[in-house]
Amino acid sequence: MNDIEDAVLRAFALLFTGDADLWRIVWVSLKTSLVGLLLAAPPAILIGYVVAMRRFTGRRIVIWLAQAALSLPTVLIGLVLYLLLSRHGPLGGLQWLFSQPGIVFGQCVVALPVLLAFTLAAVQGLDPRYAETAIALGASPLQVMVRVLHEARFGVMAAVLSGFGRVISEVGCALMVGGNIEGETRTITTAIALETSKGEFAQGIALGIVLVSIALLMNGALMLLQGDAHTVRERA
Repeated sequence: MNDIEDAVLRAFALLFTGDADLWRIVWVSLKTSLVGLLLAAPPAILIGYVVAMRRFTGRRIVIWLAQAALSLPTVLIGLVLYLLLSRHGPLGGLQWLFSQPGIVFGQCVVALPVLLAFTLAAVQGLDPRYAETAIALGASPLQVMVRVLHEARFGVMAAVLSGFGRVISEVGCALMVGGNIEGETRTITTAIALETSKGEFAQGIALGIVLVSIALLMNGALMLLQGDAHTVRERA
């Protein structure tokens, strides 16, 4: 048996024996990613809706910046947040650097452009008559927004799932802001990087399997959403 086969077998042993350290890492990743996503979703969806529905000076620049932010490396976002949260930074008083709140803040920033851009695309892709009809029937601006977002719900849910995929799989921001502290800020991706650099492949492989499983579940959910969206269009 070679070293790779041995590492794979030990990885499955870690998964199925309920290794406490491994599942603590998974829990920290899921917790920080979900909280960051939940904090980012309301403002991002609202801004995406407003940009899609309103015409204002500088709108194209906002769209350009939102789309450009999708390609920003997360390590650069982590560097900016590190400078902001460091002791001498403007947000140093929060004492979030190398803590779970700091990672949540970072994941929120990473998720924002994904949620915003996907929501913007989903709302822009709708027939404008949805909003026009609601306005003609006397709907308030809030009611119009609820109606439009309901019609764009499949695209918005796809945005949320894509945002979760972005934050759960990123390593740069979590490493810069969290510091990869065992039991506190060590996430799936930062643990994989650490264990691989140490030559300890078993835990890295086990965490990689968890990450791939999450990706498969998310893509399955996206496929179901796309199928539901096609069914609704056909019925309409």
